[in-house]
Amino acid sequence: MKFTPTQYQLMNVATGRMFDDRGWDLADPQGGDPSLVRAVYAQRSFTPRPELKGLYRYAEWMPVRRILKRSCAPVTYKSKGLARHLGLQNLYITFSGYNPRIGAKMRTCSFKETEAFSVCARMDRKEERVLVVQSAGNTARAFAQVCSDNEIPVVICVPQDNLHDLWFHKKLNRCVKLVAVPHGCDYYDAIILGEKLARNPRYFLEGGAKNVARRDGMGTTLLSFVEKTGRIPDAYFQAVGSGTGAIAAWENAERLAADGRFGENKMRVYVAQNRPFTLIHDSWKAQSRELSALDPEEGRRAAEVILAKVLANRKPPYSLAGGLFDVLCASGGDSFACSNDDIIYWLLQFRNLEGYDLLPAPCAAVAALATAVRDGTVRRDELIMLNCTGGGTLAAMAKGFVLKEPDLVLDPDLPEEAIIAAVDKLF
Repeated sequence: MKFTPTQYQLMNVATGRMFDDRGWDLADPQGGDPSLVRAVYAQRSFTPRPELKGLYRYAEWMPVRRILKRSCAPVTYKSKGLARHLGLQNLYITFSGYNPRIGAKMRTCSFKETEAFSVCARMDRKEERVLVVQSAGNTARAFAQVCSDNEIPVVICVPQDNLHDLWFHKKLNRCVKLVAVPHGCDYYDAIILGEKLARNPRYFLEGGAKNVARRDGMGTTLLSFVEKTGRIPDAYFQAVGSGTGAIAAWENAERLAADGRFGENKMRVYVAQNRPFTLIHDSWKAQSRELSALDPEEGRRAAEVILAKVLANRKPPYSLAGGLFDVLCASGGDSFACSNDDIIYWLLQFRNLEGYDLLPAPCAAVAALATAVRDGTVRRDELIMLNCTGGGTLAAMAKGFVLKEPDLVLDPDLPEEAIIAAVDKLF
């Protein structure tokens, strides 16, 4: 079917200035203090479109120009097993992963698919430049699969230590190029590599948290919840590396409150991290807008140790206007930290209670919820959203898989000219 691009403008969160999107704006072109920009949609009421498949049922609140193949939306259901175990009356789980029994069919098993289908659909069909994506693992898998299915050229920068996350059901299209940073490097090093590459006009950065399409794709988790329950939750739980998903949920809660049919936005945002990599948690507990000091080598060592490696981000959008610090302040939220042992415990418990497996990262969110119940942070009768951002890998990989080997391994400390020349040879 013919699709009309979604109508929207962009707003500088710090100043409120509205401006038209020139196609791929990641910040206010007039500059100013560091700030996210937010999409302001022509359609002010929440209007799902059931005639559009998968994630695009929420296209009215996604900055997209087209519809891509094979998307799936998050699935929300009322918990029985975990809710009973924790003594909660109104716990709803929003799951983004693979579990056909409940209608969840994200083949890469991660809510990063919501980002990829939104970001890539924001791109013009006639775009001649090559997209550059930096990832700790799950984002790489999602963008690789979506770009492969829809023949979108992309270079994905990822740590070599995280290549085990790059599994797929079949060989990818040649338009997908994987460039790894060497063993011992982390996500921040992958970010540096991608930034150097994108200084060449042939390439352009996806943009991470600054990309409104990424955030509004991730924000469909809250739309799924509200479509199921009819109102904005009292409490929202999610594990975070960058915090982008939590920011996205808050932005959509604001839109839903402005709609007026789903209650006021009194949603408290609770985020979780995996010890010993707790940069966001430590910064928030210090009540500091500035991120706590983190030695690069200490950060790399901590990233190697944690089970939920996708939660290791040394450059999260925490301090800037509209970032995670502002969200936690505005929502009256908080941060939690859990150990590797906690993650293993809740991985096993969740499978017993809900009947399917989670990835390590969302197990941190489950651990945070359990702690919040135990210490009275949430009431047992509150409407709670648990954002389980990935799972079902055992079932998905049982269908068979292949690992994607890197096309190149490059040191991020190389001069940008050398990086660009090496990547150019892949095309």
